[in-house]
Amino acid sequence: MSADNKAIARTFYEAANGGEIPRSIELLADDVTWTNIGTTPFSGTFVGKQAVMDKLLVRVLRRLERGIQTTIENMIGEGEYVVVQSRGRAMTRGGEAYNNTYCHVFRVRDGRIISVTEYMDTELVTRVLGAE
Repeated sequence: MSADNKAIARTFYEAANGGEIPRSIELLADDVTWTNIGTTPFSGTFVGKQAVMDKLLVRVLRRLERGIQTTIENMIGEGEYVVVQSRGRAMTRGGEAYNNTYCHVFRVRDGRIISVTEYMDTELVTRVLGAE
C-alpha cells in the first residue's frame, strides 16, 4: 500500500511540474481536506477539491509566472500516509524569486489523496506572495 501511495504522491508533483494542473487535481478526493499551517494569507483549512482550487491554488498560481517547480528530496510512506520533503522554485509575476522548502503530509485512500497538511517557510510566503 505504501509504495502505491508514494507513486500517487509522486505523480501529483510530476503533473504539476509539467503544467498539468488538472491531472494533479484529479488525484485529490472530492472531499479532500488541505491545511496550510501558519498565519499567512494562504493559511487555513480548505475542504473539498473545488475549495482547494478556488481558495488556494488559483490565488497562489496567479501570483507566479509558471507555477512552482518541485524537487522531491525525501519521501517516506507508511500505510495511508506519505511524507514528502521538497524544494520549490518559482518566479513571481513581478520578477521576484519564490524558492521555498516544504513538507507535505499526504493521506491516501483508494487511490485518491484525502488530506494534505503543508508546512513551509511562512515568512517567505508572506514576504514574497504577500496579501491580496
